Amino acid sequence: MSKRIRVKPLGWVVLSCIFIIITFIVFISASPRDREEGFRWFVHKAVGRDCIPYRQAIYSRKLKDMLPDYIVRSSASGIEKCKNRKELMKKFWRGEVVRIRDGRGYSIEDLSHSYPFLTKEGKAVIREMGRRFRKKISGTKLKGSDFRVTSMTRTSEIIRRLRKSNTNASENSPHFNGNAFDISYVRFTAKKWFVTECDKYYLKEALAEVIFQMREEKKCWATYEINQGCFHIVAR
Repeated sequence: MSKRIRVKPLGWVVLSCIFIIITFIVFISASPRDREEGFRWFVHKAVGRDCIPYRQAIYSRKLKDMLPDYIVRSSASGIEKCKNRKELMKKFWRGEVVRIRDGRGYSIEDLSHSYPFLTKEGKAVIREMGRRFRKKISGTKLKGSDFRVTSMTRTSEIIRRLRKSNTNASENSPHFNGNAFDISYVRFTAKKWFVTECDKYYLKEALAEVIFQMREEKKCWATYEINQGCFHIVAR
C-alpha cells in the first residue's frame, strides 16, 4: 500500500518565503553592533516598541577636559610607561597596578588594544562609578544595567599595533600611566528585554551625570569622545 505524500498548502509556502525575505532585508540593513544582539534584536525590529523618553538632563557635553589639563598630574601619579606586557606584569606583581574584573554596575569587554589593569586609584574610581550608576537607574525599568569598559592600560607595543588602524593613537596618553579607562556610551548590558533608542540615550546621559558629579568632586577628569563613542576617564 503506497504512502500518501502530503503537500503543504501553497499559502503557507508563500508566507514562509515572504517571512524569509523580510528577515533578510531587515538583517542586512542593520549595523554590526545591532546584529550582535541576535534574536532579541530581530524581535524588537519586527514587533516594534514605542520610544518613551526619560526625564534626564544632558551632561555628556559638560565633559570636556583636555589632555593638557591633566597629563602632567596623570603621569606623576600613575605608573611609568611599559614597553610590553612583560613589563606591565612586573608592575602587577609589585602591586603598582591591580587586575580589573566585572563589578557591580560595570562589565569589562574583551580588550584587544589594552590590558585589564589599573592603579588602585583607577580601580576605586571605576567601582564608585559603577555603584553610583546602579543607584541612579534603580528606579527605572533599566535597573540592573551595566556600563561597558572598553579600554584600560596600554603599552608601547600595543600603540604600535593600534597605529596601523588608528593614526590618532598617541604616545602621550594617560592610558600608559594605568589610571585611565574608556567607557562606551553606545553599548550597555541591559536586563530589559526591549531596549529602545530612548533607553540607550537615557543610559548614556545617566552615566554622564554620574561621571560629571565625580568630576566636580575632583575624583577624576573626563572627556566626551564623540568620534570614538566613549567617555574617557582619568582618575585623580
